[in-house]
Amino acid sequence: MALRCWRWWHWSAWPRSRPPPSGSTPSRSRTPLGFCQQFSTQEQTPQICVVGSGPAGFYTAQHLLKGPSLTLSPTSCRPLPQHHPRACVDIFEKQLVPFGLVRFGVAPDHPEVKNVINTFTQTARSDRCAFHGNVVVGRDVTVPELREAYHAVVLSYGAEDNQALEIPGEELPGVFSARAFVGWYNGLPENRELAPDLSCDTAVILGQGNVALDVARILLTPPEHLEDLLLCQKTDITEAALGVLRQSQVKTVWIVGRRGPLQVAFTIKVLGPEGEGPGSQVDGLLLGEVPRPRKRLTELLLRTATEKPGVEEAARQASASRAWGLRFFRSPKQVLPSADGRQVAGIRLAVTRLEGVGEATRAVPTGDVEDLPCGLVLSSIGYKSRPIDPSVPFDPKLGIIPNVDGRVMNVPGLYCSGWVKRGPTGVITTTMTDSFLTSQILLQDLKAGQLPSGPRPGYAAIKALLSSRGVWPVSFSDWEKLDAEEVSRGQGTGKPREKLLDPQEMLRLLGR
Repeated sequence: MALRCWRWWHWSAWPRSRPPPSGSTPSRSRTPLGFCQQFSTQEQTPQICVVGSGPAGFYTAQHLLKGPSLTLSPTSCRPLPQHHPRACVDIFEKQLVPFGLVRFGVAPDHPEVKNVINTFTQTARSDRCAFHGNVVVGRDVTVPELREAYHAVVLSYGAEDNQALEIPGEELPGVFSARAFVGWYNGLPENRELAPDLSCDTAVILGQGNVALDVARILLTPPEHLEDLLLCQKTDITEAALGVLRQSQVKTVWIVGRRGPLQVAFTIKVLGPEGEGPGSQVDGLLLGEVPRPRKRLTELLLRTATEKPGVEEAARQASASRAWGLRFFRSPKQVLPSADGRQVAGIRLAVTRLEGVGEATRAVPTGDVEDLPCGLVLSSIGYKSRPIDPSVPFDPKLGIIPNVDGRVMNVPGLYCSGWVKRGPTGVITTTMTDSFLTSQILLQDLKAGQLPSGPRPGYAAIKALLSSRGVWPVSFSDWEKLDAEEVSRGQGTGKPREKLLDPQEMLRLLGR
């Protein structure tokens, strides 16, 4: 299979206890029917806790505090409650800084995707919302303790782990998860010392989703293009990662998938406005019964693989120094070591074929193998969530909290949203819709009197627990100080910000 030379095109991203104001009285005309009966007439404030400050957490909080519009129940014509006019929401986050995947997962050359942070900031600044960073739920405070302090708890902590390859050689130097690699160049503190060796000329990415394509683009970005991004203040990639990428010797990237082009997980948009993706041996496919979006994607791959380039395009390809390609029907079997056993030297791939139809289609080995030389292996076969607390049910096979419409099974008053609810699929807008639905379910339960109706102490109780355990939460105003410091440091290098990487340095800046 011939490699396509790298070409630049537009890539789409895949998107407290607070008393009421003195003398204020909730207006019945502005309070949804049922809420006034359960809470307002008793002058009680629903205390709600959200665990996780990524898109799922902030969208959940946003919808609880101020729903965008009236929505009808899918099972009846009755309107669903959109928000509670008195509810207070506390957001707990293990990192010192908010925004989760938007800060640490979005490609650094796609700053427009991060504009959603402006909306999240408005939510965090609400008088009825508070951010508490540097608090690890499950360690610093347990979920049962949160449930005692709040009327409802929503788990929105995402997928903070990656699927293991579970093949020999996975532990060799030069093998990384794509999640860790993305965290490294995006400034996730736990990945700041990853130090990938980019002195090789060939890298292999296992998996064919949008993250794999993002990583390939970052690996193959010419140094001069990195400098262009800096001049335009369009990247917040860390200076440490920039230094390594400027010296990168990687010239070829293979993106490997165990199934075929009809099953790839990336979307049409990542192929660019004209569909110019990498070449691939996909001719001979029958596309008649394929859904239209998938058919269009496959046709683009076919056209790229089979059409001969024009004179100008052929000349450009010949002069290009970096290239990439897709390898279909290949499954990782073993990471091959160098002669001294100290470094990855290649990967052995099992050749596969598809069996079954529809959703039952699966890749099975044919018995043939193929060795692909490389000096870097990045595993991008999926993220997964972790169990957060022994009291919370967890399905290790699916990597989710068992739930029905966001209600955690057999645990009244406990909810979930985002990836920990449905699995690590979709983009930011998918998570927004998912989180809004969980919020609506919670509000329905609140309205129906299915949650505790008596007063709950909320953050006042948790603050006392954390203080007794030597945990010092970071507030949103604290984050704004760190934010100002990052922006200030970025101005010196022509960047929108220079991210702080060391939690201890962050705490020192805050006087802790």
